[in-house]
Amino acid sequence: MPSIVAFAKRHPVLSYYILVFVISWGGGLLALGPGGILGTTVTPRTQLLVNVPIGILGPFIAGLLMTGLLYGRPGLRELLSRLLKWRVGAGWYAFALLTAPVITTLSLLARSTPPAIATASDKLGLLLMGLAIGLGSSPFFEEVGWTGFAIPELRKRFGVLVTGLLMGVLWGVWHYPAFSANGRASAPLSTLVFTVALLFTWLIPYRILMVWLYDHTQSLLLAMIMHVPIVMEKFVLYPPDASSTFTATGNLIDAAALWVLVGVIFLASRGRLEARMEYARRPAA
Repeated sequence: MPSIVAFAKRHPVLSYYILVFVISWGGGLLALGPGGILGTTVTPRTQLLVNVPIGILGPFIAGLLMTGLLYGRPGLRELLSRLLKWRVGAGWYAFALLTAPVITTLSLLARSTPPAIATASDKLGLLLMGLAIGLGSSPFFEEVGWTGFAIPELRKRFGVLVTGLLMGVLWGVWHYPAFSANGRASAPLSTLVFTVALLFTWLIPYRILMVWLYDHTQSLLLAMIMHVPIVMEKFVLYPPDASSTFTATGNLIDAAALWVLVGVIFLASRGRLEARMEYARRPAA
C-alpha cells in the first residue's frame, strides 16, 4: 500500500486516469460483460442507460480520491471553493453556454435541417427535458475530475493547447463503452469511421476551449456549465431520427468550426492561450 501511494504522488495524472478507467470501464464490464463494452451484445440504448451512470463515477471518485491523497482536507476545501466560484463576468457565461448550441444550430441549418426544438409540438417540454438531463447527468460528476483535478495537474507541465489535446483524446477513449454499439449499428459507414467521428472529432477542440476558459476563470462551476449544452443539444437540437451518416457529418462540421474558433483565439492572443504561465501548487496535505 505505501508503494501505491508513493507512485500516485509521483505520477498524479497517470494514477488519476488509471483510477478513472478502472472504475468506469471496470464497472461497465461487471454490469454488461465484454460484449457490453464492445457493443456486440447490447443495444445503444442499453449502453447509455447502464454505462453512462456507472462511467461518470470514474472521473468523480478518482478526482476526489487523488485530491484528498495529494492535498488532504485543504485541497478538498480548495476544490469546493473553485466549484462555488461564480463571479467571472457575463462574457464567460455567454461563451460557456452558447458555443456548442450556436455551432450545432449553424451546422444543422447549413444542411437544411431545422433544430429539433423548432419543429417540436411541445417546445417548452423538450427544452425542460434537455435541461433536466443536462443538469442532472454527467457534467457535474465528470468535471469534478477532469477540470477539478486533471487540468490543474497537467497545466503544471503543459500549456493550454497540449493539456486540451491530451484530455480531449482521453475523453474520447473514455466514452467508448457508452457509444461503441452506436458505431456497430452505423451502416453504411464502417464501425471504425463512425466511432472516430463520434469520439475523436469535436470533443478534442471543445475540451481545448474548456481548458482555455478554466485557465482564465479558475471556475470549476463554469466548466460544468460549459459541459451542460453538449448533453442538452443531443435532445433539444439534433433530430431524433438522425442517420449515422448525418451524425458523422455533423460531428466533422462541428469539429471544423471549433478548430477555427480555437485558431481565432490563438491568433487574437498572439499565440498565448494561457492566462498565466505557471500554475501555483495547491495546498499540501
